[in-house]
Amino acid sequence: MSPTDVNIVELDVRPHLSKKLEPFQLIMDTVKGLQPEDVFVLHAPFKPTPLLGILKLKGYSNSSERKSSDHWVTTFIHKKNKKGAKALSAQQLESDKPTFDISLESDEEACQGRPEGATGLMESDEQAKAATITLDNRGLEPPQPMMRTLAALERCKPGDVVFIHNDRVPVFLIEELNNLGCLYAVEDQADGTAKVRIEKG
Repeated sequence: MSPTDVNIVELDVRPHLSKKLEPFQLIMDTVKGLQPEDVFVLHAPFKPTPLLGILKLKGYSNSSERKSSDHWVTTFIHKKNKKGAKALSAQQLESDKPTFDISLESDEEACQGRPEGATGLMESDEQAKAATITLDNRGLEPPQPMMRTLAALERCKPGDVVFIHNDRVPVFLIEELNNLGCLYAVEDQADGTAKVRIEKG
């Protein structure tokens, strides 16, 4: 495979995020349209750690490079693309030879969130015993609530529970939970926020 054989698909979600829009569905729609020989290059203002785990399950290795304080470039290559990494290096899309790896945040980094009082959906004794992580995502800008929640689920075992409290019903997260086979229950709050109980499948 020569460098010209590589089809580069680039997506820059920084403008999306600057408008406080959730880019996850846009990213997944782009991934859905990729061919195994395609190379996917994602531009974001931060390292998309939970996304790395999700795409790993879909067969993608990755390499992330920090270009500046608010610009990360992450390159994804499918496992079926045997020569993709070599050709990518030849095209000088990365300054160094890429090393493809999945680096997850520590538990503290992945699952930061202040505990909250148990009310409504949160107050069942049985649920409280099952819960392993509670995240208060209120006040965070997209896509942080979704990415923090997916990061928490990434390190959970099947049957573990994650409780989240968001500013609104997380519609894009719910779609991904369906794809991941997770059970969930949503409780709308009087102030317009939403609490969600998620059980990893």
